[in-house]
Amino acid sequence: MTATPGHLLDIPHHDGSARYVSQAHPRLGDRVDLLVRVPHAADVSSVHLRATPDAEPKFTAAKRVASTEADSWWGVPLEMHNPVMNYRFLLQGGPAGYQWLNGTGVHERDVPDAADFRITAYDRPPAWSDEAIVYQIFPDRFARSAGADARETPEWAVAASWDTPVACRGPLTGRQLYGGDLDGITEHLDHIADLGITTIYLTPVFPGRSNHRYDATTFEAIDPVLGGEDALRRLVRAAHARGIRVLGDLTTNHTGVGHEWFAAARADVDAPERGFYFFDGESYAAWLNVPSLPKLDYDSAELNRRLFEDPEGVVQRWLSGPDGFDGWRIDVANMTGRHGIQDRYHTVARRLREAATHARPDAFVVAEHCHDTSRDALGDGWHGVMNYAGFTRPLWTWLRHPGHAPDFLGLPVIVPRLGGRAVMETIRDFSAQMPWETLTHSFGIVGSHDTTRVRSLVGDDSGQVDVAAGMLMTMPGIPMITYGDEIGMEGAFGEDGRRPMPWGDQTAWDERIHEVYRALIAARRSSVALRSGGLRWVYAADDVLVYLREHRDEVALVHLARLGHDPVRLPAGGLAGIEGGRAAYGTGLSFEGEDVVLRATGPRVEVWTWAPDR
Repeated sequence: MTATPGHLLDIPHHDGSARYVSQAHPRLGDRVDLLVRVPHAADVSSVHLRATPDAEPKFTAAKRVASTEADSWWGVPLEMHNPVMNYRFLLQGGPAGYQWLNGTGVHERDVPDAADFRITAYDRPPAWSDEAIVYQIFPDRFARSAGADARETPEWAVAASWDTPVACRGPLTGRQLYGGDLDGITEHLDHIADLGITTIYLTPVFPGRSNHRYDATTFEAIDPVLGGEDALRRLVRAAHARGIRVLGDLTTNHTGVGHEWFAAARADVDAPERGFYFFDGESYAAWLNVPSLPKLDYDSAELNRRLFEDPEGVVQRWLSGPDGFDGWRIDVANMTGRHGIQDRYHTVARRLREAATHARPDAFVVAEHCHDTSRDALGDGWHGVMNYAGFTRPLWTWLRHPGHAPDFLGLPVIVPRLGGRAVMETIRDFSAQMPWETLTHSFGIVGSHDTTRVRSLVGDDSGQVDVAAGMLMTMPGIPMITYGDEIGMEGAFGEDGRRPMPWGDQTAWDERIHEVYRALIAARRSSVALRSGGLRWVYAADDVLVYLREHRDEVALVHLARLGHDPVRLPAGGLAGIEGGRAAYGTGLSFEGEDVVLRATGPRVEVWTWAPDR
């Protein structure tokens, strides 16, 4: 049999992984050795590196350094002349005789620099984040300890029992308080550890006037409704004892209207806090014009001091000591420091990272970002972003149920249902807009506390939850799971998904889905290719995606099917060593003559790993 038309194993390839780049974390002046894999079928006779030191194009000829049955390997050095080095490759040969290879693939025409590969000389993210698997918890809805019964309900809240339906819309939405607390999370750390989680991310724990607490009234205390500072320290200490890190959630774009800074600013026009906000007489700028969320003004030196410079200030205080947070998730990061003609965004990102790592050298900082990050995720500020644009949205367009139109953070039209080729191209486009280091330290997200839950997204076919989880655990980046996704909790949109975790009702748990998550997490944690490999696309059609994660020590082939599809036949010669591999997840591949055959009669996840050719 012949290979399936349209496979991509004959396309030249490079990415920012260790398989193709000799140093992931170079310093200025270092030499980095780059490799390009050029299949013989591509008919390429020469390769040149095009870099842009000091923004001027420079070409360096690559040399053929190795050859296998299927490929030639070309090597070329790159000097780290600038903190960010953009580069791509000029290939002589092929049908047009002239091809560019950049982050979006091979092009037989000139291309702009926007999708060039990028390597940076900034300080690396903390080593522990390289292997992180994150579990997001909305504290009010995860677990309630016995101590919660003794706490008074704050004046803004309406108490709800654990089995009360969530008020998804209307005046009760932000006021409904279920009483989940930090000690409740501590009591359920065994569930989190058994799942294979390495990092917990808590949505805000500072006091606020809502159940989500993104409207902080102070940054000086932990909400007593959650158990206060002592409960936070107990939780972090117990998590650390299990080898689990804990991230806090910090809103740098705004405070709540009840915040002590805003109260001082309103009370006295000469108060230093007046400069923390954008006042025009009695009116003020607010996040999306929501009056309860006044926006912060980073032209204020005193605001910068209190947030970043003061060791007892907001960023550093809660990271300090053995029982401090291990880093921050930054809320509304894309808008922080931006208002009208003011743009302090990059300065804020750099200062926050510097403050965090000053307080805790291995602190990790990830930014909320819901769309194109090409202007913002440059590598010198946040370590990564929440990759909604480059992961969540393309996954949704592939897996959303035909009869379900999810609400994606206010998108005014229905999320389309697209085929695998469009999904591949979308992921490639967005991934090419950031350095590899930033991409691999960004959160891959199937859903969060702000979105439709995956079980509701895919509708009545729970097998497609497997496919979503399979993509989450096998793509570059840090996988993030929202509490309850691992047991099949539902939610048509953000607030609807913030349901209490049904600890006392095992009939509400989908044990099959629970086991799928556990097995896929175990597969990722046991595979260096899935954790740290590159991304090389192999095949994409309406109902099937196939890609390779390549590492020096291991290769993983991933086969995802949203529905049954015709067999996909790949030439085994282009996957040297695959015959000696094993099924890391799923039932395995078929070998027929000189072909590797991928089959699916319905939703399917297969991961096959093997030692690479050298």
